[in-house]
Amino acid sequence: MSDSDPFDEIIDAETDRDPDLAVIEAGSRTLRTQGGAPSTDVPARPEDPEVDKALREVEAELATRWGETKLEPSVSRISALMDVLGEPQRSYPSIHITGTNGKTSTARMIEALLGAFELRTGRYTSPHVQSITERISLDGAPISAERFIETYEDIKPYIEMVDAQQEYRLSFFEVLTGMAYAAFADAPVDVAVVEVGMGGSWDATNVIDGDVAVVTPIDLDHTDRLGETPAAIATEKAGIVKQDATVILAQQPVDAAQVLLKKAVEVDATVAREGLEFGVVARQVAVGGQLLTLRGLGGEYEEIYLPLHGPYQAHNAAVALAAVEAFFGVGSQRPEPLDIDTVRKAFAAVSSPGRLEVVRRSPTVVLDAAHNPAGARATAEAIGEAFDFSRLIGVVGASGDKNVRGLLEAFEPIFAEVVVTQNSSHRAMDADELAAIAVEVFGDERVQVEPRLPDALEAAITLAEEEGEFAGGGVLVTGSVITVGEARLLLGRG
Repeated sequence: MSDSDPFDEIIDAETDRDPDLAVIEAGSRTLRTQGGAPSTDVPARPEDPEVDKALREVEAELATRWGETKLEPSVSRISALMDVLGEPQRSYPSIHITGTNGKTSTARMIEALLGAFELRTGRYTSPHVQSITERISLDGAPISAERFIETYEDIKPYIEMVDAQQEYRLSFFEVLTGMAYAAFADAPVDVAVVEVGMGGSWDATNVIDGDVAVVTPIDLDHTDRLGETPAAIATEKAGIVKQDATVILAQQPVDAAQVLLKKAVEVDATVAREGLEFGVVARQVAVGGQLLTLRGLGGEYEEIYLPLHGPYQAHNAAVALAAVEAFFGVGSQRPEPLDIDTVRKAFAAVSSPGRLEVVRRSPTVVLDAAHNPAGARATAEAIGEAFDFSRLIGVVGASGDKNVRGLLEAFEPIFAEVVVTQNSSHRAMDADELAAIAVEVFGDERVQVEPRLPDALEAAITLAEEEGEFAGGGVLVTGSVITVGEARLLLGRG
């Protein structure tokens, strides 16, 4: 047996692959207690060695393509793939979701509502927390590894055909999008819930004509590609608004709202705006989540229990409800609201891994995938409301292409101390570089550097435990979806 650290061995084994695809399987050698039972939302590696091998081969092939951060803004390649596949994305209606933050949680809520009304759903979201198969869901659950492999093999000849015809090969995200649309047609689904990867107009998902277009709150992110103002970013995101669609607008900056409303007028789309046509009427903190009264397009829905924390999740719920109402024609073709008991049942079953997710107690460890200042501000507010921490330790591993200073500044008021680290991705900011920024924000005495994530988690847990067993110390792991995914595995979730 080797004396080397299993975590290091896993990382070393992934050096030839895109780390965004890597599933870090090893637990820490030092973490003292494991988390709770694995979540079915986030699948583990396949138990069958042959299936696991086949999935790794697919992942390796996908990793040879452009990653999600390298873009050629065009839908020409994905359109060509859809053409040779027989336009599978047109065989079902769809709800298309864009925005800066809240897309995945909103997509999960929409999926839960549609499923509760006995519709077969397909959901496509990104990025994944732990397993690539999470990105494509059928009937509310990630597709199996076997089905993921089968879908890839089915369309692989067509992918190669398109590659040969185009100036650039299909990217990683374009291939996954093609797989999702093909899997949904093959199922077949009654409705697809599709999250934009980046932007809108030239995003690979935008070969669908969504019956309902959802725009979650717009803020500054990916400014090098989408623009440096909310209005510029909204111009790209407005690209998902299609002729005669219904547009569900979350609360937006004024300049972004103007852009989106103008686009809706141009294509004769119907608009429903949060705070006017729908919204959150009331909310109160409850055990494990919150109790809501929502105003939808068809009236008020009272006593909605949502097992997610934070005001922003309440707003996501209002947006999701309005989107599903619009899909069913509530407020236009039919005056009556959705069945309240079905709505309650759906929301009560919602989960969103890696979004204020508690994975351990004594001390409490919370995971949240906030990766930009707006997301961090929302998380900080939710932490203060939902948890009574006397001392909160942050574990932050961020990507180098993000506004890291803004992220840290948002968390500064709630972190007693911060442990800076880095995940396994090639996009990860170096821990020492991150520490230099953190020292400027927090001061030298509140910053600890642990380049390896297992060591960072151990250090943070130790710092939280200094408060004593019953004193209310906690740990928040944040900064990147990849950091959260790796921490989730290290803490025994999945």
